[in-house]
Amino acid sequence: MLDKILRFIITVLTVIAGLMTAKWISTSSFFASMVSNESLRIGFIDSGDTIATILIFIVGGISGGAVGFFLSPFFIKHLMKFTYWVESRLNKMPIYDVLAGSIGLAIGLIISNLIGSTFMHVPIIGNYIPGVSSIILGYLGMNIAINKREELFLMLVSLPWRGKEKEKDKSKDKIIEVEQYKILDTSVIIDGRIADICASGFVEGPLVVPVFVLEELQHIADSSDLLKRNRGRRGLDILNRMQKELALSVQINTSDFDDIAEVDSKLVKLAQVMKGKLVTNDYNLNKVAELQGVKVLNINELSNAVKPVVLPGEEMIVHVVKDGKELGQGIGYLDDGTMIVVDSGKKHIGDTIGVLVTSVLQTAAGRMIFAKPKAMEKGA
Repeated sequence: MLDKILRFIITVLTVIAGLMTAKWISTSSFFASMVSNESLRIGFIDSGDTIATILIFIVGGISGGAVGFFLSPFFIKHLMKFTYWVESRLNKMPIYDVLAGSIGLAIGLIISNLIGSTFMHVPIIGNYIPGVSSIILGYLGMNIAINKREELFLMLVSLPWRGKEKEKDKSKDKIIEVEQYKILDTSVIIDGRIADICASGFVEGPLVVPVFVLEELQHIADSSDLLKRNRGRRGLDILNRMQKELALSVQINTSDFDDIAEVDSKLVKLAQVMKGKLVTNDYNLNKVAELQGVKVLNINELSNAVKPVVLPGEEMIVHVVKDGKELGQGIGYLDDGTMIVVDSGKKHIGDTIGVLVTSVLQTAAGRMIFAKPKAMEKGA
């Protein structure tokens, strides 16, 4: 049914084109010089037209209609292919890209219309400038709007649409702060502790996984190195668990900054655009993000903050597992992974002994406890 309608429309258009061509021929000076008999006239034909003019109109209309009727299947076929191509491209694009492209195209065409109208009176090229400028500015507006879609929508959201929005109370500000986006980097996903932290309820709001982080995880999971492959697969399993088992709000962000090569730089840029917080356990990324004004949630810092406080003079039981760097030292670990350096503990390797804490050293990498064996005490 649609093919028949389109074929009818194309045929009508070609008939009109044929009549317009016949009109142009009938008013040409060449045709006027050949026709001298002006005695016969018909109502809808201009008063100066003759029988020859009428015949030209009939021939033009029939010729145009015939061309349109027989060539319309060819045009319809290619029109359908073009329509399906456009539809498939639009279906693959996120809705933000479609909306941003439409807004950019509209703005580009408006600017083109304003510019083109000033050149209308220029001889020869004046009639062509509006069409050319519409194509160029429409494409530029659409392309720029898609590339800057995040900034565009954030700008629209932040506009004071109502006067009441300017008088937000402190409680609402706190809610907004809680619901800030938490952007996960590759290291914190592979680490896995973020899943347990979110499950405990200490981290709220939507979690965002950028598409370039997913690509890096997939690249690591496909590595030929066994250790890297296991780490990458662990990260993918953690994400799957967070989405399905823990039912957390995990969003995949498709924004990719093609002009930036490094994944860490892309993460910082995305956090700036979304005004979110970056969740990581990468010390260097933490410092770079803070220098650029991005708030960071460091899992290692959280882990150190919740470890039990140990003061010099306290007693504890330690299992010495290996020797230390310095002569005679032994090394043990608490349940939370904190390393304990035991003076003169090398001779107690493999034993569980009571120790007395002498000092505690806090570093960026974690916490170290220095201790010495309790005199005349040894555990089994």
